[in-house]
Amino acid sequence: MHKPYMMPAAMAQPDVKIPEPRISLFVVILCKLLARLYLFLFYGVARVVLRGEKYLFEAFKRALEGKSRCIIAFRHPNGGEPQLLAWFFLFKLRRLAARAGVKFPRFPHAVFIYGYEVVRWGGWAVRYVMPNVGAMPIHHSKVDSKGMARIYKAITDGPYPLALAPEGQVSYTTESVPRLEQGAVRIGFHAADRLAKSGSDIPIEILPVAVHARFGPWGKLTLAFLIKKIEKFTCVGKEAKKLPLSQRFKASRDHILAVNEKRYHLKSDPEMPFEERLDAVIDAAMVSAEHILGVKSEGELFARMYYLRQICWDRMILPGVNSLDNLTGVERGSADLLAGEAWHASRHLEVVDFSWYFRVPLPADDAPLHYVVEYSQNLWDFASRTMGGAYANRISIFPRRVIIQAAPVINLTERLPSYHEDKKAAIGKAMQDLMDSYQYCIDEVNRTE
Repeated sequence: MHKPYMMPAAMAQPDVKIPEPRISLFVVILCKLLARLYLFLFYGVARVVLRGEKYLFEAFKRALEGKSRCIIAFRHPNGGEPQLLAWFFLFKLRRLAARAGVKFPRFPHAVFIYGYEVVRWGGWAVRYVMPNVGAMPIHHSKVDSKGMARIYKAITDGPYPLALAPEGQVSYTTESVPRLEQGAVRIGFHAADRLAKSGSDIPIEILPVAVHARFGPWGKLTLAFLIKKIEKFTCVGKEAKKLPLSQRFKASRDHILAVNEKRYHLKSDPEMPFEERLDAVIDAAMVSAEHILGVKSEGELFARMYYLRQICWDRMILPGVNSLDNLTGVERGSADLLAGEAWHASRHLEVVDFSWYFRVPLPADDAPLHYVVEYSQNLWDFASRTMGGAYANRISIFPRRVIIQAAPVINLTERLPSYHEDKKAAIGKAMQDLMDSYQYCIDEVNRTE
């Protein structure tokens, strides 16, 4: 008997309440005991290597001594980077620094920023752990003065670095940087300006950090299982297995694309480039979500997507509503109906979200293993989103050796004169420098690994 790949949400839920961020010693000890196993079971992390350690050690030392305020701008290509980095900073960084002759004045730690939606889909464990390790929630697409006040206080008061992902969400690729949002740079400049006006000479520094992965023989084995799963879901015949891997990927990719084109009533033209056909799917999926939610189609793609995503979450998990027991039967039924519509609208948004990042070429037959792994994971994601899945359905390849690569800091306080003269130009220059820093990380990892 057929079972649906995803079961739709059919009931509205009361709001998710989380406590104010704080550091709980009990939760820190719990994380020390369980986090390593968690990272292996969910993300396949078997070993962690640090590169560019001088930049990381010095930035942390200055921040922990109160000589600077640090914003760790980490890349977010796979989804497990915040958990990995939080564990690494808490339990590994101090020992590695001591071996290099760098002594921290206190235990290193970073305050991570995350979207409110994480605790909505992440379950009870996430809701318990994140606020108790000091992580701070923020809304992506609506005014959150309370959240921003927390963030600025954490930066200006210190001493722990603030950690956030300038990509804004999972970007699904380590070998390039598809897009960056200006939030980290804008927050940094604003905090630097505040400190300067208060008479403080403490600089605000952005520390770029990238996370990469490499795989060995066992990774090849688990990769083979994933490719088999993809071909099973796309009904690629046994004869295709005799073809080069790139052609097998193409057969599965084209089938998934054709299914999406049929879903959105688009003409399928095999002569058109894949990227153009996928762009048409992205546009159609976005408009479909907007039609369901009754929202006008206008504005930049990601702004539209974030706005719709917020509407969907607010209909499925009702903000400010602690209990649904006081609703009449009609009100509850209507709320459930809106929640169901929002869930279906969000399935279209999942297609938009992932597909924008999937406009990449097929891997060459001689491509490095880590690139083939990443493409395979993303190809499965393409199939999963087409079937109603989300990020939670992503499949990790086991085991992986993780490389944390740091780059030189970007001092925003030194740039305040140009910021006061032309804010837009100063932010643009800092964004380009951040992009260049990530490219430096990519080049360094590929050079040394």
